[in-house]
Amino acid sequence: MLQKITKRVVDQLMPGETVWDSEVKGFGVRCRASGAKYYGLKTRIGGRQRWITIGRHGSPCTADSARAEALRLLGQKAAGKDPASERDHRKHAVNVTELCERFLEDYVGSRVKEKTAKDYEHLVRKLIIPTLGRHRIADVKRPDVSRFHHDLRDRPYLANRALAVLSKMFNLAEQWGLRDDNTNPCRHVAKFRENKRERYLTDGELKRLGEVLTEAEASNAESPHMIAAIRLLILTGARLSEITTLRWEYVDLEHRLLRLPDSKTGKKDIVLNDAALDVLRRLPRALDNPYAIVGGRSGQHLVNVKGPWGRLRKKAGLDDLRIHDLRHSFASVAASMGESLPIIGKLLGHTQAQTTARYAHLQIDPLRAASNAIGVAVSAAMNPAPESVSRRKKRRVRLNEN
Repeated sequence: MLQKITKRVVDQLMPGETVWDSEVKGFGVRCRASGAKYYGLKTRIGGRQRWITIGRHGSPCTADSARAEALRLLGQKAAGKDPASERDHRKHAVNVTELCERFLEDYVGSRVKEKTAKDYEHLVRKLIIPTLGRHRIADVKRPDVSRFHHDLRDRPYLANRALAVLSKMFNLAEQWGLRDDNTNPCRHVAKFRENKRERYLTDGELKRLGEVLTEAEASNAESPHMIAAIRLLILTGARLSEITTLRWEYVDLEHRLLRLPDSKTGKKDIVLNDAALDVLRRLPRALDNPYAIVGGRSGQHLVNVKGPWGRLRKKAGLDDLRIHDLRHSFASVAASMGESLPIIGKLLGHTQAQTTARYAHLQIDPLRAASNAIGVAVSAAMNPAPESVSRRKKRRVRLNEN
């Protein structure tokens, strides 16, 4: 029987009956013995007659939406694709949880740094899997990702990092053939604005911190290696992990360098100034430990930084100062002295110019001083100071005598 399939026609179907649509060839609806009604498409693929189930009648599958899907499947067939194989593939498609596990195993496990790997795993297991894990990879749409991102709006930094990880996972899903090309659902999901924290030590704060470090060193209140680590962070602008995991074999005193074979940005040399060299030369070495900054366990580097740092900064009245702010302070001093952004970037080991650009506004002080000096010189040339009355009288006397 051929007639246009509508809701009324479907509602009247009896068990065992099938109706074929008069508008789309092969599109039909069957009523099973149980009374459930299913839309489908009957077409010939590769010389074989195939029935492709579209969906069960009811929300969200309606006669109109099922007809539209039938037209899409016929379009795939016309383009040389096999819509039945696509249907079979979708039935056995892996879900987001399985994608997460493959991402952690095949990509994160061998392609990123240890700390980054821990951060990725935390985001995957605590945020992504609980929210999207049961979705099939091919079924995740942009609204799903947008909702996931929006639900983390009270933690914008975390939300943006989770979105970035999710986007990388879906790019890999395309690469691994688990999702069609150029269908990453994270595209065009706008990130939240992040307020970059900029905290730099003033001259007075540097003085207070120096006094606290000297006092702690003299009284043995803290480990000399912890104190040395803080001094090296301030004096070199290095990252915390670059100092705490520093091995003596990386220290090149002759060329005044720390030659790190690996860092966040790869192989890296850190220039040592006189003050940093002095810290390293005075640092006691442990014969059974390869690390410069010795930890509490034999043969290990310093790990517990949070506790000692908290005590030292509290004594210095710097409760809001993060240890990473010491790196920013090194850069701020360089910028205020008039050093160029490329030089500062080299000292910090930045690989992207925009990373160093955050310190550009700190260069205004030396520029202002230079501008003031130039202004004084130009004004003096254009407006010479008038002679004093006494000088004019003396000049007249000399002229009269002659």
